This record gives sequence, C-alpha cells and structure tokens, in this order.
Amino acid sequence: MSEPTHDCPANSHPDRRRFIKVASSVAAGAMFAPAIHAADKSGARPPVIGAGKHTYHAEHGWGRLPDHVRWGDTHGVCIDAAGLVYIKHRSSAKEPMDAICVFDADGKYVRSFGKEYHGGGHGIDVRKEGGEEFLYLSDIKNRQVVKTSLSGEQVWRLPYPQEPGVYKSAAGYLPTNVAFSPDGGFYIGDGYGSHYIHQYDKNAKWVRTFGGQGKEAGKLATPHGLWLDDRGDEAKLVVADRANARLQYFTLDGKHAGFVSEMSFPADIDRRGDELLVPDLHARVTILGKDNEVLVHLGYHADWTETVLADRFRMRGTPKEWQPGRFVHPHDACFDDSGNIFVVEWVPTGRVTKLTRADA
Repeated sequence: MSEPTHDCPANSHPDRRRFIKVASSVAAGAMFAPAIHAADKSGARPPVIGAGKHTYHAEHGWGRLPDHVRWGDTHGVCIDAAGLVYIKHRSSAKEPMDAICVFDADGKYVRSFGKEYHGGGHGIDVRKEGGEEFLYLSDIKNRQVVKTSLSGEQVWRLPYPQEPGVYKSAAGYLPTNVAFSPDGGFYIGDGYGSHYIHQYDKNAKWVRTFGGQGKEAGKLATPHGLWLDDRGDEAKLVVADRANARLQYFTLDGKHAGFVSEMSFPADIDRRGDELLVPDLHARVTILGKDNEVLVHLGYHADWTETVLADRFRMRGTPKEWQPGRFVHPHDACFDDSGNIFVVEWVPTGRVTKLTRADA
C-alpha cells in the first residue's frame, strides 16, 4: 500500500479481543442479530440484510465506472439535493485520475473531476449555502481542506491552521472530514495528524481548536469523522473518536458533553430524522436511535468480523473471499432522502454498496 496508509492496523483499536467479546455479546440479542439471506442460485437477487424496519437489499459493486477511472480505496460519499451521489476515492495508480465520481440514483455515471486530489481523496460533504450547493473536500495528500462547486471549481483552500500554535509545520496536519455548524461555520477533524478539531466561522476564519490526543474526556484518538447532531433541544458536535472506540459529544464551542460507548472502530457519521448512521471500519454499519441506542448492526456477524480483522487486515486485499451481505471495512456511509444507504469501503479495489430499503 502506498504511503501514507492511515487506516492500517497501526491506527487500529489496541484491544481487538475486547471488541470481539463486546460484539459477540451484542449479537446474542435478537434485535441486534440481523438476518442475511443469500442470493438465489442465479445470483440475480441481492442479499437481504438487517432486521425489522431496518431491512435492506444489498447491491455490492454499485455504480458504473467510466473507462478512465479505476477505484482505489473508496473513502467518502455524499448526496446533493438533486439526488446525485458523489464518491471520493484514493487511487494509488501512477497516472493521476479523477478523485471524485458522480452518479445518478440508478448508478449511471454523470461526471468526474479532481485529478489534483489524486492519492489524497478522503472525506467529502455537501452543503447548501444560499441558493447554491458546495462540496467540502478533505485532502490528506496535500494536507488541506478545499471548498468547491458541485463540478469541482475551487472557492477556497485551507492549509493547516497556524493560529492555535499546535503545529510546527504542515507535516502534522492530515484532515479527514468536515462537519457543518448551524451558523454557517464548520469544523475540521485532523483525524490522521494531531487529533485536534478546528472550528471556523462562515467566512472560513479560524475560531478555536480543541481536543488533542488522549483517552480522557475532551481528548481524542483519531477523530476520523464528525457531524452536527441537532436531534435534541441543543445541537452538539458528535465525533467518531475512532481509536478510542467511541463517539464523543462536544458543545458547539468545544466543551466535552458525553460519550457513546460500545462502538468498535467508528469511521464517520450521518443522520436522518432520529437516527444516526455510523460506518465502522470493523466490518459493520450501525444505526443508532434517538437516544443513541443500537437499533441494528448491518452486515455483522462476530465470526465474520474476527476473520476480517485477522492477519493484519489481509482480507481487504482478497476480494475473492468477500461474502455477499457482509462488509469488510466500511469507511463512510450516508442516507438518501428515501432512507436508502450508500456505503463505501476502505479496500484497494474500492467497494460501493447501495442498501435499498426492503419496504420501499
């Protein structure tokens, strides 16, 4: 794998046995043990995963790529107001290729762009500002966050923040994802660098920095993904505190506000209604309810997860061993307006799965 390889076992949770123990105990509950129905003998029907109202048809290998793009690690996914799906990947090919591909809801290729992010493709999020939508791109190769139009025209780029005085140089800054504040500002998670969260106002001016590496309340270890959680009376920032195996909540001015424990290796967060969607690099996608209770682990089985995590993540490079209805390393996921889910995985060949609601 090419360097930097920031999702490799060096950033894994140090106690994998603890994860298996917790995951196995969770699987013992019927509501947390989703069924997987294999495809028929012809392979024409996609597997069905999930349980109850969270039951989905899983279409692996979704999206028809153009000839000039070959997936690398598929790292980010978001959907614009028109329903177009944007997928960001990190290619290790020698020849630069577009890092962002856009598809319609049926998986037909629409356009691609972003050769300048080749090898650095990571987080991608979309926000409407006034009457126009913009993309916020986290670029780990060039150590920057870039705001663009939906077709890739650059509005601004942000290198590492010098104001907080926590960096000696850009070498310590590797931003992984962005979350949006209700006042028009935003937060950047330095997930692969120095474990800080940086807050900016609506004019992209630095406001404050909080977090930093550690296990105690308010500290982070690989703040890989983040999201604004406005389900309650007071909006808060929720962070996928990945290497600490938890979600951590902060007030909008950066004060610690709580934990969601019993996560495995959470990579990012999305929200629809009262539900949080948490892709987990340890072979599952979790949906949490309005009180952050686990509603379902999609694609999960303890034995499968043990196999995926064995041998220093060997499974990610052996597609012939992947199983229908199971995930390998979910890195990002998002809901569409109908409640379907798109999942992208950290595997060298890329892997995009559309989960279509079974009751749709």
